[in-house]
Amino acid sequence: MNPVAPLLFLLAGSALAAAPEVHAGPPAFLVQLTLLLGVSALAAYLSFRLRLIPIIGFLVAGVVAGPGALGLIRDQELISAASEVGVMLLLFTIGIEFSLERLSRITRQIFVGGGLQVGLTVLVAAGALLLTGVAAPDAVFTGCLIALSSTAIVMRLLGERGDTNGPAGQVSLGILIFQDLAVVLMVLLIPMLAGQGGGAAGVLVALAKAAGIIAFVLIAARRIVPPVMEVVARTCSNEIFLLTVVALCFGTASLTATAGVSLALGAFLAGLLVSESRYGAQAMGEILPLQILFSAAFFLSVGLQLDLGFLAGNLGVVLGAAALIAALKVGVTFLSVRLLGESTRTALPVAFLTAQVGEFSFVLAATGTALGLSFAGLGAQGGGVFIAATVLLMAFTPALNALADALGRRLPAPAPARAAGGSGAGGSGAGGAGPEEHGAHGLPVTGRVVFAGYGAHARLAARALSRAGVPYSVITRNPDGASELEGRGAPVLIADYTRAGLLRELEIASARALVIVDDDTEMTERAVSVVRSVAPDLRLITRATSPEGFQGLQGLGAQHILTAPREVAAGILDLLTPPEVTRADITRHLAEHPPVTLNATQRAQCEHAAHHAGPVTPEADVCLECVAQGDTWVHLRVCMTCGHVGCCDSSKNRHATAHARRQDHPVIRSAEPGETWAYCYEHQWTK
Repeated sequence: MNPVAPLLFLLAGSALAAAPEVHAGPPAFLVQLTLLLGVSALAAYLSFRLRLIPIIGFLVAGVVAGPGALGLIRDQELISAASEVGVMLLLFTIGIEFSLERLSRITRQIFVGGGLQVGLTVLVAAGALLLTGVAAPDAVFTGCLIALSSTAIVMRLLGERGDTNGPAGQVSLGILIFQDLAVVLMVLLIPMLAGQGGGAAGVLVALAKAAGIIAFVLIAARRIVPPVMEVVARTCSNEIFLLTVVALCFGTASLTATAGVSLALGAFLAGLLVSESRYGAQAMGEILPLQILFSAAFFLSVGLQLDLGFLAGNLGVVLGAAALIAALKVGVTFLSVRLLGESTRTALPVAFLTAQVGEFSFVLAATGTALGLSFAGLGAQGGGVFIAATVLLMAFTPALNALADALGRRLPAPAPARAAGGSGAGGSGAGGAGPEEHGAHGLPVTGRVVFAGYGAHARLAARALSRAGVPYSVITRNPDGASELEGRGAPVLIADYTRAGLLRELEIASARALVIVDDDTEMTERAVSVVRSVAPDLRLITRATSPEGFQGLQGLGAQHILTAPREVAAGILDLLTPPEVTRADITRHLAEHPPVTLNATQRAQCEHAAHHAGPVTPEADVCLECVAQGDTWVHLRVCMTCGHVGCCDSSKNRHATAHARRQDHPVIRSAEPGETWAYCYEHQWTK
């Protein structure tokens, strides 16, 4: 299933439900949706050709296609809905990249840095306007509007530069999180400025409710979501996994919005929930196409709000307002970050990155204007000036960021940090390697053999590689296989290895080789195709189950294609082990876990055994279900139908019997060394 389709159907659903009768030709919503996608694709292409970041292209495309210019896109409600989804998905993916532990490390940046930035911006802006004769309610209202920055733009820029986890990225994120929290107070404050609202008691009640919701979400991150994700992941269904992840994102955002907290912060918290499970990378891969699509809608929606006629008629006022806002925010944010204790090298990019006005300010502006407040005391003209200045600042944020980089290069280089504990010469590990560098998602890839999938053949080959001193890593969607690897301390990532974005983040091209021996032929071919588009020169080893499959994999660019089932593991080892490891060594390694069969006497005892002559390759040398539960076992049994290995009836969980009943696989054999007896559950015989 295309992961973009469900969200498109959701957006279209309301329009379909509202249609009173069937009309000839395409529905109006479909025309607008098609224009949205077409304009987005064209803007992204032109940005690529002009070597601009896509954000600028989307903003400009929104201005050109909007009602103030060509008027191609007119359905503001559809675009607004898509843009809100875009902001939520962007913040959701950012939350996935974090964790509660990492978030706790930037608590000071959130509450000290963010508190200083928001508080000082409101104070300075309101104070300056009061000195010019603007009424206090309008002055404070204006300060609240310009105190917020665009989370979507800042985090998108940081992500494209790979700076999300750097000092500037951490401080920026902390300030943006506090701004989202401050929105709760601003939503309650604006009616009070206009002479309405519930007073201080209402503010305290709303803040308490918001705090309770956030506390519940954080508790759920530890107690509820991980086991739910485990259950969903074990289905190995992309559809179920995607729907669950999207429902979690939207549900958490809706819950926080009910308490008055912004949707963006709720989506960020939902990402944190997923990051506390083992499935963050898989969720990121599934959600990324949606995030790209709807983020484009957000930036287009911002451009749609700019009226070119108003801009031309009030150019001086708009440019002056934009310049004053940028100067004020750069100065205040720089001071706030320096007071936080950060260096000038960190404060400079943070100040310029957050110099624009945020997307939620549009909502606050509409609310305040409806209640009689005005931007900077400009009356009816104030709303247009604010929107035009905000769009211009958003569009010029990449240029401001580039200016910060240029200024930063003029600063003296920081002194190199002295390595703690000695000269910094790393000791060698058992395999002769130095200290290990972990790549994206914590999975080491460079110079390693990487297994994509962890079936029976990969298990045998991985164990033998380990004994031969060849380092390996594993990417798998199988929770049980991941638990087995984690129990042995082997590096593993639960993710979909057919995602090009994931493979690029992992820098798969730096691997020694990639091994794809998935039992699913379609999955193997898809993975080979994606790998060749990401890393054309990577050594690729795979297997084919038919002559047609061999030709297909060869056409996709697989270099080493193994065919005979009994030779797959040995062939992998032949290709990957060092020259000093002989074929006799490999044979000895494989002999430790050989395929098992039933002897003639056993096969003759009942019709079930007669149909299960083998050989069957045991899927593991542990009970994977016990490993996943953190339990132990007494003995191991292997299913003579599929190779499943489970614990015996003397063990606590009796997984072998449970598997036999569940799958209707009646015959098992002992998986203990030296034991060859077999057993049929239905005929109750043993030999």
